[in-house]
Amino acid sequence: MAHWQAIAPAAAQEVEHPSSLVVEFGPDRPLALDCGASLSPFTIAYQTYGELDAQRSNAVLICHALTGDQHVANVHPVTGKPGWWETMIGPGKPIDTDRFFVICANVVGGCMGTTGPASRGPDQVKPWALDFPVVTIRDMVRAQAMLIDHLGIDTLFCVAGGSMGGMQVLQWAASYPERVFSAMPIATAARHSAQNIAFHEVGRQAIMADPDWKGGHYLLEGARPEKGLAVARMAAHITYLSEPALHRKFGRKLQERDAPTFSFDADFEIESYLRYQGRSFVERFDANSYLYLTRAMDYFDLAADYDGVLARAFGKTRTRFCMVSFTSDWLFPTADTRAIVHALNASGASVSFVEIETDKGHDAFLLDVPELFATSRGFIDSAAHARGLPPAREA
Repeated sequence: MAHWQAIAPAAAQEVEHPSSLVVEFGPDRPLALDCGASLSPFTIAYQTYGELDAQRSNAVLICHALTGDQHVANVHPVTGKPGWWETMIGPGKPIDTDRFFVICANVVGGCMGTTGPASRGPDQVKPWALDFPVVTIRDMVRAQAMLIDHLGIDTLFCVAGGSMGGMQVLQWAASYPERVFSAMPIATAARHSAQNIAFHEVGRQAIMADPDWKGGHYLLEGARPEKGLAVARMAAHITYLSEPALHRKFGRKLQERDAPTFSFDADFEIESYLRYQGRSFVERFDANSYLYLTRAMDYFDLAADYDGVLARAFGKTRTRFCMVSFTSDWLFPTADTRAIVHALNASGASVSFVEIETDKGHDAFLLDVPELFATSRGFIDSAAHARGLPPAREA
């Protein structure tokens, strides 16, 4: 019998019985995957905020990043922390839940209620573990499209997200251009770079080198590869920041001591911070899900499906785009965004592009960055006007 508590008690509850809305697609509605397999039955866990209008024209789909989930604008059931994008979503905020019906789903391969490697497999007894088929960004989007169909929504007013979420936004625009009125991909790229694949491989190897990984079958053995997963998180977290931000926040300050200990304890504040990030992450995330989702990002190359010509991915799209990058983001630098903008221009798309100056690094899309809020609000208000949606109410 599988010991789901090996993930972490609170997180295990979310795998089996998510604190979310849930839709199950039965054997009659399999999810066809790029790897050639199909997933059936499968479950999607999702959250909604606001009300769908009578014309079903005000729906906004939020796509989450690698370590995010569906709890975008509500208190997280495992951590007790606010939603990961509560700076952007809510009453009166750029994505205004008084105006829009906001949807966010846990991606296929995730660990917060949508079917993934920690979910019960076809026998409904053992977890999938590494028998779970490898998924791609396009597979995630196909599953989201099935959810949107289930909700009776033909066209999404906007699809938005950053990082891996931005990849999903781009895939939505390429796969379902007639269903996306506007799109806001933030801090992302049309393909994963060799450097980013390398960082992900370091994380995966850290997990798989942990003796408690048990060849991917740790749930069956009641183990937790928490050391490996924590190291993977620590390494990845460094890439989400920038050197100026690290220097400003931590510098070379010692952690609660006046002199070095001349040991391998966490002498520096930055060491203590990273260790905390690693410890807290293992309490809410499944190690195998981390393997699968990083691999999905690695495989993402939108132009590859169009003979290497990115502009062809967008055809004669009528979607309105707002592309956003950050000056200190070295994980997904502005050059990646410019390449997408050039492709959109070549396809005749309506596109605006903003590079925001900040030292907050890749994580800037999750933080309090006034320029991002102003850009998002302006784009969404303009798109809403073009869509014929009511204007924002006066404050």
